[in-house]
Amino acid sequence: MPPVSTPGDLTQLLRDWRDGDDEALGRLMPHVQQELHRLARHYMRGERVGHSLQATALVNEAYLRLVDVRRVNWQSRAHFIGMAATLMRRVLVDAARARGAGKRGGGAVRVTFDEELQVSADRGPGLEALDTALAALAVLDPRKSRVVEVRCFGGLSVKETAEALGVSEETVLRDWRLAKAWLKRELAPES
Repeated sequence: MPPVSTPGDLTQLLRDWRDGDDEALGRLMPHVQQELHRLARHYMRGERVGHSLQATALVNEAYLRLVDVRRVNWQSRAHFIGMAATLMRRVLVDAARARGAGKRGGGAVRVTFDEELQVSADRGPGLEALDTALAALAVLDPRKSRVVEVRCFGGLSVKETAEALGVSEETVLRDWRLAKAWLKRELAPES
């Protein structure tokens, strides 16, 4: 097994995997495992206490889904990490939707009666709302949606995002500003 020492070697492993070399993914994973765990820990910080998934389980689930997307035309390590981040987000969204569709009241919240209880309607947007907004943005402008996905969820820098998407850093910065403004408006509570 030849050593993997450069980003080009990682990209070649991705392409070998795409072309049918099942062992290539196994050789690739040790080199990106630490970064995938960092992403997973980042995601899990935003989840509720006691979430059924742990960072390692999230990485494993993303890995299983990655096996199903082998036909992607991998461009680079950054492209791979961006795709892994997207898949992790989808795993968490699927888990949130499953929780909401539970047999005991679905999305209903159980509240005990207390006359002094003050219920606030102010609640930040959840992962499902963000996922829905990103899907709507993808319809309007797929690249801006992808910029948010790889920067926010993939933790990629502006330079890595530009490399992964094949655009300039200036384009990434412009897309990032516009997408954030659009998402802020979409996710703002209606008054």
